Amino acid sequence: MTKLKIKNILFLRLLRNLLVLIGIFFVTCVVLALTSAPYWGYHWLGTSKYELKWEPEYIILLGGGGMPSQSNLMRSWYVAKASQSFPDAKVIVAMPGNALDSTSTPHKMKDELILRGVHSFNIILETEGTNTRSQALNCKGLIKFQTPLLLVTSPEHMRRAVLCFQKAGFEKVNAIPAFENAAEADFTFIDDELGGNKVLVPDVGKSMNVRYQVWNHLKYEILIVREMIALSYYKLRGWI
Repeated sequence: MTKLKIKNILFLRLLRNLLVLIGIFFVTCVVLALTSAPYWGYHWLGTSKYELKWEPEYIILLGGGGMPSQSNLMRSWYVAKASQSFPDAKVIVAMPGNALDSTSTPHKMKDELILRGVHSFNIILETEGTNTRSQALNCKGLIKFQTPLLLVTSPEHMRRAVLCFQKAGFEKVNAIPAFENAAEADFTFIDDELGGNKVLVPDVGKSMNVRYQVWNHLKYEILIVREMIALSYYKLRGWI
């Protein structure tokens, strides 16, 4: 047997084993998505460091994307609600961008907060931090360590955010995860009543699990894996 044939056989074996592992991983993800485990993992990331023990003097909105975006709009909504509960608190928008450009993402986030009733003179822009660690360090120059804070960010990011600010030296860190609220409407329907082709496939109108839950859980799995890797990296770097 020639060396080329041996190499080809080894390559095919490696490829087969890789495909088997990918298949096992995919099946495992789908099976887990049929359970409540992804939801509770996502819920744990959002609530394991959740607390509101001190009245905050600063509410910190940790930016998550462009503007508008789902993450920033959700976080802005929660910050506006928190500002109503604590009207004397200053609001820090921690989002990288050009502070001198009125069309930049930080300014658009500020405009969104003003639109939701937050006073403009209460809003401070922190535009230099490009990750959670740098945002926490930059806030050290704006806030005293003993000052009570309230962090607002997406649920999957909440645990890492709290640990980062505590590692930076802040002693009183409150947190509110920006969870989505489920719609109260009944979204079930009867397939055949909507017309169209009657084909030999199961009706899905009354199965919320097939239509929504499985797909949401698959998204949660991706968020959880990404965040666990990020937490591990931050831990190795000594940032949390």
